[in-house]
Amino acid sequence: MLGVKLKNQLHLHILVFIAGFTAILGELITIQAIPLVWFRMTMAGVLILIFIKIKKVPTDVPFKVKIRFFLAGIVIALHWITFFAAIKAANISVTLAMFSTGAFFASLIEPLIYKRKIIKYEIFFGIIVMAGVVMIMQIEGEYFYGIILGIISAFLSSLFAVINGRFAQSYDASTISFYEFISGVLFISIFLLFDYEQGFSLSFFNISFNDFIYLFILSSICTAYAFIASVHVMKHITPYSVVLTYNLEPIYGIVLAIIIFPSKEKMPLTFYIGCFLIISTVFFNAIIKHKSRKNNF
Repeated sequence: MLGVKLKNQLHLHILVFIAGFTAILGELITIQAIPLVWFRMTMAGVLILIFIKIKKVPTDVPFKVKIRFFLAGIVIALHWITFFAAIKAANISVTLAMFSTGAFFASLIEPLIYKRKIIKYEIFFGIIVMAGVVMIMQIEGEYFYGIILGIISAFLSSLFAVINGRFAQSYDASTISFYEFISGVLFISIFLLFDYEQGFSLSFFNISFNDFIYLFILSSICTAYAFIASVHVMKHITPYSVVLTYNLEPIYGIVLAIIIFPSKEKMPLTFYIGCFLIISTVFFNAIIKHKSRKNNF
């Protein structure tokens, strides 16, 4: 019999693998990024609501808090839109490499949100990350737009993570997620009402069977399930282990992309050197943070 901690460690790696698979689904789904995220957040919101009803999770929060949840939902909606748009503009490998820069952005955002000083070694790591980005940008110009979208997506993801970190200290995770998904759907819906090219029409809802299946997997397994399961895992594993393991997401995703889409995902050597610089910096940053926290106790 596996111990509780080992079971949750294995579960965590499955969740990280699922996170990496999200990019694969983004490539497989043929609809554009904005409707893709609208369907994802709508389906996931319904599934989270079902979970809330079954578990009888209280959803009553002050109006001011709901406004904050709604603003965070807009941020995560924009993050997902730019993430999937980057995949369609470039490819999975480029998008996930840029997504790795999120840790660097978090080191800049956290001091502003939590009002702490910027740590010197984070500036050094930031320079290395930027060097990795510059190396990746040396690849063909056709990926430039995807690189920019990927960097914007990474920034929005970090902003959302820092904001959500404050919410999680006071409110139930599924309640937070439910309100954020609702706000994301409302935000995109308002945009689509004024967008006559991608707006609501019969063609908007006329998606293929394959796209529907991929969207359901994305919304259920990669969003609703992964979110709820990650909360459960964090009850048994230290936050450091969770953060460090989730840094494997780009690696899992890039390896999967090379296996599933070998012709499209084959990149020059400079790309992989740049990826190594970014991802290894993220790992070193997490390790140093963990050691400094241990020394403070």
